[in-house]
Amino acid sequence: MKEFTYTRAADTGSVLAALAERPGVALLAGGTELLNWLKEGIEAPDHLIDIGGLPLYDIEETADGGLRIGALQKMADVARHPDVVRRFPALARSLLLAASPQLRNMATLGGNLQQRTRCPYFRAETGALPCNKRTPGSGCAALAAGAEDTAALFGWTEECVATHPSDMAVALAALDATVVVCGPGGTERRVPADAFHLTPQEAPVQRHTVLRDDELITAVEVPGTAWPSAYVKVRERASYEFALVSAAALVDLADDGTLRAARVALGGVAHKPWVLDGITPLVAGLRPADTAALHAAVGPLFEEARPPAGEGFKADLARRATVRALRDAAAVREGDR
Repeated sequence: MKEFTYTRAADTGSVLAALAERPGVALLAGGTELLNWLKEGIEAPDHLIDIGGLPLYDIEETADGGLRIGALQKMADVARHPDVVRRFPALARSLLLAASPQLRNMATLGGNLQQRTRCPYFRAETGALPCNKRTPGSGCAALAAGAEDTAALFGWTEECVATHPSDMAVALAALDATVVVCGPGGTERRVPADAFHLTPQEAPVQRHTVLRDDELITAVEVPGTAWPSAYVKVRERASYEFALVSAAALVDLADDGTLRAARVALGGVAHKPWVLDGITPLVAGLRPADTAALHAAVGPLFEEARPPAGEGFKADLARRATVRALRDAAAVREGDR
């Protein structure tokens, strides 16, 4: 591991100044992801700034009835916050199903959003295996060797077939949340959660998010909504496992119990949370309990899925997770929110 210097930040301004003025700076919050990057050779900073003391811990109500959550809030604390549990069950559930209790007690919201893919070729120590994200032009071993369970269905290219691992990011995309970032001079920029991460089709494969080198995530804002929500995660074991596929759903129900509108985001299928655009006209008027009708209705949304060799099962799994999330969201009673 490369040697580096360490300081603890006194305020946000000093962090932004360091990011703007010094190359080779990395930020330390909970450390649950950065320490892995250091050990695996993914990052080799010259200077490490501990931002754990910055005042980015508040959870406040916004003017539209939503919540503004500080980027340094711990995942475990947000998952059990009464307002989150009552009003945004998909977010609470996505946090509770992530990682392990020990990691959730340390990991922050801002750090969770900046996770990198768990593709085993990207995570190989020293970058010895071909991976265009680690070594541009070296190839994509995951695609060449036969895709892994972590391979994408949407938005991938011959350069990279990896997926993003965050559960929380999927819920935030479905909830139409906003990632608030701060840049030089304290300038604030607001990024829709479903546009924060980048696919290889949208940007060079080495870019993971739209966050610039001189910017810091300061908060996440979840808009107020009366729609019930749910999060479904399908994984190979019951705990401490990343999703094969996941789905976060919000539903608007008519007085007769039929679906009036819906918003769904998928995880484990792309290098970003994948929002199923156009789902509302397909499911409107259907009853959430009519599983067969829902499966038939959402089928066209998966016609553009491109599963690599051996990954065909994931498209069907994602479709089933979508239907389950819609049903679970519809089953949330008014008193549960």
